[in-house]
Amino acid sequence: MRLLITGLNGTLAPRVAEAAAAAGWTVTGWDRQAVPPDDAGCALAWLQSERLDAIAHLAMGGEAWAGLLAGHAAAAGLPMVFTSTAMVFDAEPDGPHRPGDPRTARDDYGRSKIRCEDAVQTAHPQASVLRIGWQIDPERPGNNMLVQLDGWQQREGEVAASTAWRPACSFMTDTAAAIVDLLARPQPGLRHLDSNADEGHHFGAVVQALRRHFGRADWRVREHAGYAHDQRLVDGLPVPPLSARLPL
Repeated sequence: MRLLITGLNGTLAPRVAEAAAAAGWTVTGWDRQAVPPDDAGCALAWLQSERLDAIAHLAMGGEAWAGLLAGHAAAAGLPMVFTSTAMVFDAEPDGPHRPGDPRTARDDYGRSKIRCEDAVQTAHPQASVLRIGWQIDPERPGNNMLVQLDGWQQREGEVAASTAWRPACSFMTDTAAAIVDLLARPQPGLRHLDSNADEGHHFGAVVQALRRHFGRADWRVREHAGYAHDQRLVDGLPVPPLSARLPL
């Protein structure tokens, strides 16, 4: 079976590719230089030539690309997973957030993801739109919580961690496994995935646990209560709790 995964130069998609390959998929990526996403004719011709069996859209991009992929998947009867984000929800009104809650994003990133969600669901009502939180991995670069906190320490001389924030977050390997399972056993519509949904650890506790578990003795952790948000994504897919991967 042939699976297209967009975003293979990013953070999470390579982990999805590993999980998919282990499950027997043949993985192909999208070369934006060879096939510009904004050239609809070129993109559709390439998609048709690839004879795909499923699509996982993880790359950064606008609603036109998301809608094009979803439209092709719908026409071909293919399962599709689009990864969205907890950032479609602002801190007001507060969470925990459920799939059907109003999307309240105020920043450009969250609003862009809302537009992409709508484009995918309009073009392919049977697609899975999977909202995820901040991802954790000991190795992957990019928007990886561990790497970002390393950066905070380097730039700021400390890691400021709010005890009033309960973040949506998961380890990348668990998120990747869930995405591959969604492709094999599709669940249409909005879906949430959050390893912190049930346990509700605050960010300060998560940071301290990461510091201990991954040997970040150089982190100077400063706990505060300056940002308050229960960001958890509840009523979601079954996923190992955060404590199964991180001693808390």
